[in-house]
Amino acid sequence: RIIPRFHLEGVQVGRRVSVFKIDPDNGERLGLLATATGSEGGWVDLGEPIIVMAGEAFIAVPESMT
Repeated sequence: RIIPRFHLEGVQVGRRVSVFKIDPDNGERLGLLATATGSEGGWVDLGEPIIVMAGEAFIAVPESMT
């Protein structure tokens, strides 16, 4: 599956989001896939689409505003 954008509930406009590949069995982060910025309506548009194969997983993590 090619993913050019995704919806992230509650992400604020302008909030930076990191996208990590994870182990689907235990949720361990395996590496950074992309960074992006939240936009209107909770959408996160990736500068370059990520490719996720069957059985793979990713997690999107908004950066804290501290």
